[in-house]
Amino acid sequence: MKFIVNPITVFIILIVLGSCKNKEQKSATTIETTDMEYYMEPYRPQFHFSPEEKWMNDPNGMVYHKGMYHLFYQYHPDDIVWGPMHWGHATSRDLVHWEHKPIALFPDVHGHIFSGSSVVDKNNTSGFGTTENPPLVAIFTYHLMEGEKSGRTDFQTQGIAYSLDNGDTWTKYEGNPVIGNEGIKDFRDPKVMWHEASRKWVMTLVAGDHAKFYGSQDLKQWELIGDFGKDKGAHGGVWECPDLIPMKVEGSEEEKWVLLISINPGAPNGGSGTQYFVGDFDGNTFSTAQKETQWVDWGTDNYAGVTFSNTPRGEHIFIGWMSNWTYAQVTPTEKWRSAMTLPRKLSLKKIGGKYKLFNYPIDAFPIKDIGNLDNEVFLKPDQKLNFEYANLNTSEIVFKTILNDFKIAICNPMGEELVLIFDAENNILKLDRSNSGKVDFHEKFGIPIQEMPVENLPNEAFEVRIILDLSSIELFLNKGQYAMTAQIFPNAPFNTITFENTSSENHSFKRYRVQAIERIWQSQ
Repeated sequence: MKFIVNPITVFIILIVLGSCKNKEQKSATTIETTDMEYYMEPYRPQFHFSPEEKWMNDPNGMVYHKGMYHLFYQYHPDDIVWGPMHWGHATSRDLVHWEHKPIALFPDVHGHIFSGSSVVDKNNTSGFGTTENPPLVAIFTYHLMEGEKSGRTDFQTQGIAYSLDNGDTWTKYEGNPVIGNEGIKDFRDPKVMWHEASRKWVMTLVAGDHAKFYGSQDLKQWELIGDFGKDKGAHGGVWECPDLIPMKVEGSEEEKWVLLISINPGAPNGGSGTQYFVGDFDGNTFSTAQKETQWVDWGTDNYAGVTFSNTPRGEHIFIGWMSNWTYAQVTPTEKWRSAMTLPRKLSLKKIGGKYKLFNYPIDAFPIKDIGNLDNEVFLKPDQKLNFEYANLNTSEIVFKTILNDFKIAICNPMGEELVLIFDAENNILKLDRSNSGKVDFHEKFGIPIQEMPVENLPNEAFEVRIILDLSSIELFLNKGQYAMTAQIFPNAPFNTITFENTSSENHSFKRYRVQAIERIWQSQ
């Protein structure tokens, strides 16, 4: 089945002064839609990727080939909770509109198909294709459930498969597994790249509490070449889903390597999260002088994210699983469960003498202005300002401000609210979803309040960008210097934003605008 864009148009109603709660009800505003049954279940994301039905978790095998972005993902086709893992599959030409494809990889005698990556074998080093028709090669973890249940520690191995028709069909290598297991319980998630300097394929693999690096000439025979991380970074849980990326430092000719490592549990706000390291790679192993733990995203719901390989302009485009293992299997959806983050472009900058990984949404989503203020808005101490709209749940809110004490509440007529609190004295941004709608499906979903340290922001006004879908918020400060992602499940659409100056001085917001984001799903 193929899908094309179907716009939701939302219009501004009113700008008023006052409180976010207990306001007089206003007249309804028209929402123009067509074919609204498909992908319109409660909480269904309208411009984020989600499966048509059943369970989804980690993004896998993301690769660009012949004009097509391929998104594979961990998929259980028989239930909306985790089960025997397959690779689901979807394709896109613009990273916005997606076409669902048949399941790509099924379990076999070696086990379930866990996370991994895909590459374009341009020189046909594997021999699976030809130089005229190079193969796509998928590298993944086999998880033998019978082995795990019997108490063995060698139940995870690595396998490969190839496609000669741009991902439509796949053939598993008859010599699988290509990497065996000598007794490491958590031994998974291979991310493969071509390392031009050493003229070999390099695989980054996680082994419980650290990463291992393997080298190969043909994607079939692998040798261990290095390891990293037993004494570095966060170790509150198992390391997962690595990604090793060469990146230029913006504004210079300096090149560094960035290593992404997801961890569960052990994230800064509980449960699942993704850390990163900036350092060097010599063709065999990774090293870093980084002392502190750095996080790609400080919210509770961005996990297992990796980047596309073979992108057309060499961009580093990242997608994460928008959930958290703490409560992922009990979120209040019925037909499907979970979604992906928006695709984000990664960039590396040096700020305050330290390397900082920025992540910011790609500039590709169709939008329509529904409210803006060209002039600067001043708020006196303790003053509040409301902006009311028909529906904020498929929109983005953008403004520029300096870091000061202020609060933003995004509310609905039921009194539910999503609250952002800026604490300038302590350089902290807080996200409170404790009264954002359905929160009682798990004891840890609504609390505690999520916190993100925000040091080294510009002294002048910087951009704050808030992107809302029907069941998520993605927040970006200073074009991605800081990011925060969280799921939300409001019982009615949010329709009001309240800005409150909680400092002792006047505060201003500049270039404020609200834009509707068009829904991307329509059945044919």
